[in-house]
Amino acid sequence: MTKTIDYFFSIGSPWAFIGLEPFAALAAQYDVNIRPHVIPLIEENGGIYSRNRPEVRRAYWTKDLKRWAALRGKVLSFDNRAGLSDPAPAGALVVAAFEAGEDWLALTLAFQEAFWVRDEDIGSAEVRLAIASAAGFDAAALEERSQSGAIADLRKASYETAKSAGVFGVPTYRYEDELYWGQDSLHFLERHLKGDRLAA
Repeated sequence: MTKTIDYFFSIGSPWAFIGLEPFAALAAQYDVNIRPHVIPLIEENGGIYSRNRPEVRRAYWTKDLKRWAALRGKVLSFDNRAGLSDPAPAGALVVAAFEAGEDWLALTLAFQEAFWVRDEDIGSAEVRLAIASAAGFDAAALEERSQSGAIADLRKASYETAKSAGVFGVPTYRYEDELYWGQDSLHFLERHLKGDRLAA
């Protein structure tokens, strides 16, 4: 039976962006299905948005993110972000794509590249529809589906699943009920996929 990794992430997370392709490659290598859960940080469980951290910690966060981005072959833009609106609505399109059996990974990457590399305002419906169309999706149909009650229920269920599982930050990977927080934990996830489940 094919095994499954629950993938908790957000479109607005730069860490989820730089870890997306190596994670997808890892899942493909070990023939593991990915079940996506598009969620915000779970503050009740201890998740802390960067904007709410002290300046000294934000400065280190940015420097460390740039290091990891370079290691992953990504160049992130930090210069023109103040005017960007909430990228969360793009996540609803990703959920809609997954539920329709479409390539949600490709859509996720398209949104994240637009947001983190090109400073595009994916919170704007016009912008995200253009991105989805350029990526080969029926953007209007996805947008309509994304605003349905069924998608809203799925997103709420994902949040509750994450909260009850102990997830607080994104990305987090859950495999056989073991949580791995952060794209820098992919090597631990790989060891688990190989059968080497390190003791906590």
